[in-house]
Amino acid sequence: MLARWLPATINTRPSEWSRAAIGMSLGTLFSVWLCSQVFGIEVAQHLVGPLGASAVLLFAVSSGALAQPWSILGGYLSAGVVSLLVAHVLGRTLGSACLAAGMALMLMCWLRCLHPPAGALALLLVLADPATIALDWKALGPVMLSASAMLLSALAYNNLTRIRYPKRPAEAVPVMPSADSQAITAEDLKLALAEMEAFFDVTPQDLEQLIHASELHAKRRSISEVLSSRT
Repeated sequence: MLARWLPATINTRPSEWSRAAIGMSLGTLFSVWLCSQVFGIEVAQHLVGPLGASAVLLFAVSSGALAQPWSILGGYLSAGVVSLLVAHVLGRTLGSACLAAGMALMLMCWLRCLHPPAGALALLLVLADPATIALDWKALGPVMLSASAMLLSALAYNNLTRIRYPKRPAEAVPVMPSADSQAITAEDLKLALAEMEAFFDVTPQDLEQLIHASELHAKRRSISEVLSSRT
């Protein structure tokens, strides 16, 4: 049971860590700087937390479903609208902030734009600083400006460093099924994910591609073992 608490093995190289770290630093700096130029440094600094969390997704795990453009833009917009509406109706209390975060989660799931940092944004906008509170509904301005700046930074930096972003749909890889099994397709994986009833930051197409690649490596290993046994 204790083994479940141990961290999983990381399959990325230190060079990729460095690439993501530099991109995160530059993206966050640009987003906060641009927001401060338009809405003031107090408002911009209030958004640093969610922006930093978004930067981790957009630069370190840019292939994930939670890091795609619609996720950050739709997630920030959903959290912004919900939190400001809750603040107007129920006031700016800890309870209303937590309620806003939960409602934002529901809306993001419905709009298929789940983005974890948006949950933090919903809390922050309800329990906002005086400068942000004074903006009232105009607070959506700095929220969407900073989100757009972060997205543009990720688009530029990831592609300049040879990381395709946003993620393109994976092409189906034709695989001949074996005599005793059927080839697994993206539709099969989609149904299996639905049965598990949990959130997974991966698409059925990604899983299909991974399975096909694993099958190819297994076949190569099997052939190598056969050849080595004959020598």
